[in-house]
Amino acid sequence: MVVVSLKASYTVKPSEPTFDGRLSLSEWDQIGTITHVPTIYFYRPSQDWILRDGDILATLRDSLSRVLVHFYPLAGRLCWIQGSRLELECNAMGVQLIEAESQAKLDDFGDFAPSPDLEYLVPCVNYNSPIHELPLMLAQLTKFSCGGISLATSISHAVADGQSALHFIDEWARLARGEPLGTPPFLDRKLLRAGDSPIAPPCFDHAEFNHPPLLMGASSTVEERKKGTTVSLLKLTKTQVERLKKMANDSRPTECGRPYSRYEAIAAHIWRCACNARGHKPEQPTAIGICIDSRSRMRPPLPQGYFGNATLDVIATGRSGELMSKPLGYASSRIRAAIEKVTDEYVWSAIDFLKNQPDLSLFQDLHALGSDEGPFYGNPNLGVISWLTLPMYGVDFGWGKEVYMGPGPHDFDGDSLILPGHDGDGSLVVALCLQVAHMDAFKNFFYEAIAESSIN
Repeated sequence: MVVVSLKASYTVKPSEPTFDGRLSLSEWDQIGTITHVPTIYFYRPSQDWILRDGDILATLRDSLSRVLVHFYPLAGRLCWIQGSRLELECNAMGVQLIEAESQAKLDDFGDFAPSPDLEYLVPCVNYNSPIHELPLMLAQLTKFSCGGISLATSISHAVADGQSALHFIDEWARLARGEPLGTPPFLDRKLLRAGDSPIAPPCFDHAEFNHPPLLMGASSTVEERKKGTTVSLLKLTKTQVERLKKMANDSRPTECGRPYSRYEAIAAHIWRCACNARGHKPEQPTAIGICIDSRSRMRPPLPQGYFGNATLDVIATGRSGELMSKPLGYASSRIRAAIEKVTDEYVWSAIDFLKNQPDLSLFQDLHALGSDEGPFYGNPNLGVISWLTLPMYGVDFGWGKEVYMGPGPHDFDGDSLILPGHDGDGSLVVALCLQVAHMDAFKNFFYEAIAESSIN
């Protein structure tokens, strides 16, 4: 087990005065997972940086203080208002920067696959505190005995989605390198009618806001939430990715337009393997959650650098027996249909749907806050989020680019991410959290199906 010693904790505030007051949040900011999302970077600084002890921390503190002037919502605090809604108090209370050290070496982490050891490298959020006391962004710098370091961040999902969080980290790194800001954040959430009263009922049927299917014979998700989970990194070579795409497209009707994408093929494969590994009966209803970035789907598109949540989750549904017995293209077609319905009109209709809800608690996943309420995409369902187009890699704070970047620990059954391979060689990685009882079977199905496709 990796032992990590915490040396110090600093509150870092914007280096200049910023807006002081309440900021309304959009509907997308207030639903789904509204707790903190961790990411982690590992670096091997040059000997020059290692010998200048203290410079790395000083560089991070100074540049963080300066970047918060531009990204000042992260230095504020959340507060509950009527209807289980949230507002952002922009009060410059600051973010938390933790300094830690460990006698471990970077090589001790192998391929950096998720493990309990990573938990000690990620800043811990004390969810026993009232929400208005919780920092919205925490970072932990851990120095290892080999001279390597890790930098982990935990950023509140109520303030930023993946695109915005990585935009912030990239700009932080720019300032740390002594460069000017690249793309200023666009902070006006009124573009999504944040804080406005409802003006119309929704014009679409938004099945994504219904509770997903339950495991047959269950009356609630309580028992499934209690079961232990584990996380695995499943690697796919470029050749394996191409095989999955071919499997999906071999059964695609010619009138279906463009071929199925990497995401549509791999998400479909994950969905089928999960049904199989979980031992579902053929008639078991199941749903897959798909996270859609609406930035370019809206008319006009949201401005470059829009900072906040601009994603919405839609679902594709099916029955396990059909998904497992039919060709991969069938599951891909279900996913394609769910994605293609997300138009500008659909996005505004979903906002109208949420604005007309007297209480948003039914649409909030407060798992980390100790709640058993809200949506649960565990057995028999799952969520597959794509990070394929996010600016994940090449984050240089001045001591070189990372040797690894990935998601921090997460323990939601059925939660999965598709990430590009770090070397840019066309390979991909699936980071999957599943109940312990089903993970081995999932891995077998996951790779056997691809191997069999190369024989046929």
